[in-house]
This record gives sequence, C-alpha cells and structure tokens, in this order.
Amino acid sequence: MRRLYFLSCLWFICACAAPQAPVHKQLYAMGTLIDVSFYDSSDEQINQAMQAITDDFTYMSVAWNPWKAGTIARVNKLLPLQASFSSSASAAQLIAAAKPLAEQSENLFNPAMGQLIKLWRFNVADNISPPPPSDVAIKALINDMPTLADVEVKGLVLKGKHQNLLLDFGGFAKGYGVDKVIEHLQDLGVKNVIVNAGGDLRAIGSKGKKPWVVGIRHPRADGIIASVNIDQDESVFTSGDYERYYDYEDRRYHHILDPRSGYPAQGVTSVTVIHKNAATADAAATALFVAGVKDWHRIAM
Repeated sequence: MRRLYFLSCLWFICACAAPQAPVHKQLYAMGTLIDVSFYDSSDEQINQAMQAITDDFTYMSVAWNPWKAGTIARVNKLLPLQASFSSSASAAQLIAAAKPLAEQSENLFNPAMGQLIKLWRFNVADNISPPPPSDVAIKALINDMPTLADVEVKGLVLKGKHQNLLLDFGGFAKGYGVDKVIEHLQDLGVKNVIVNAGGDLRAIGSKGKKPWVVGIRHPRADGIIASVNIDQDESVFTSGDYERYYDYEDRRYHHILDPRSGYPAQGVTSVTVIHKNAATADAAATALFVAGVKDWHRIAM
C-alpha cells in the first residue's frame, strides 16, 4: 500500500512538471509572414509584445520601402540632387548601420544599387517576368555604380554624391528590423522568444532547459536540410536563389544581383549565416552569396 501511494505521488509530481509548450503568434508584415514563439511569458506580456511587434513592423514596412511613399522613398528622391537635406532618425540610422557592412563586404552587399534592381524589375513582385534586361542597359549601370560611400550621413542630415543613387535595403532591412523588435521585447521583459520573419530569425533565451532549435530550408526540396541549436542569443539568416526568380531559356534568374556583373550571382544555391546580430547576418548572407565559392572565405573574414 505504501509503495502504491509513493508511485501515485511520483506520477502526480511528474505530471505537474510536464514541459511547457511555446506560445505561437503570427502577423504579416514587410512582405512576409512573421512568426513569433514565446516561452515562459505571461498572457499580459505576450499581448503587450504582439502589439509592439505589430506597431514596429507596420511602421518599418512603410518607412523603409523604397518603392512606395515613405521615408526611404523621400530620401531616394533627394539623394540624386547631391544637396544636403534633413531626414528622419529612422532613415538616417538605417543607412548609418548599413554603411560599415557594405564597406566590409567590398560592396558585394550594396544597398545603393536600386537602379539595377529596378532595371531587373525585382522591385515589383507582380512584375517579375522574362526576358532579362539587355546587356547594354546592364553595363551602362555597372560602369557607374554608386555605393553607400556616396551617401554622407551627419546626424539627421544626408547628402548624396552620385546621380544614380537609389537605395534598396532588401538585403538588410529585415535583419535590422528584427534586431529592433528584439530590443523592444527585451525592454518589455520578454526573455525567451523567437522572431521568425519568413524563415530568417533571431532567438533569445531558451525553451526551458532546452535550447531553441530551428531548421534551415532545403533549397531544392521540401523540408529542411539541417537544424541549428540556438545558444541564448543568435540570428540565423539565409539567402537563396529560390526566393524570387524566373526561368528563361533554361537559365534561372533570381533576385540576388552581383553588382560587379549586373546579373544574378552564380555558383551558389543558398548561404546561411549565424551571428549574434540579425542585421549583420542578413547583410552577410547576401554578400557571401554574391562572393561565391571563390571569394566567400575572404569576405567572411
């Protein structure tokens, strides 16, 4: 009888200590599905966090879109005039954060090549279609390609130094935005969370006594090609030729353009970068994809 009583108590303790399941929330912003996973957060914290995330991503979706009315769109109208003008803190900080990463990547990550993106029509999702632009038009742009070094930032005052400047932070804004959201969540007291923006993410904390585990998408098949354990605070970002592309005359034309050739980067299917900082991981994934098999080692240094 005593043994049965002991076993009953043991079962009760184990049942009470069953692992807590993460709480999942979703929203759509910045052209992708945002999936947020919370662990060990109260309902009040989660509600506050989701409101903050929604507000942050809604603002960033408009402000940083270079092709619709917003902060960066205004900046793009004024930069080619090559005169000083005042900008918002959001735009100035975004540009300032991207400048050293562009320089470190030897401008393989180049948010200043918006004219090339526009030429390929990758700026409008519904307008991605063959044929590709002419070689003459591409060469005309890459022979006089601006970089972020052509954008002067002094506080909130910006000045362009190149007539072809057109900023597009498609290879950076998502990561930079995820970092801002994580900072906001930490201010609200959230300690264990994943913010997953269309497969690119940053995770902080853990899932109880276990680390967060995230999958890396297989570039040519359904499912994942690998899984990664997150060490308390890490970002995982992937650039691949399967995200936005079209096929024309037996060749795939994807949206990750090489500023050296003016054409989609060749030789790599996907690149995944793990880094503490989501903005750095985002920019690095783009740069290493463009660098390719021959040059990625040097750029990664």
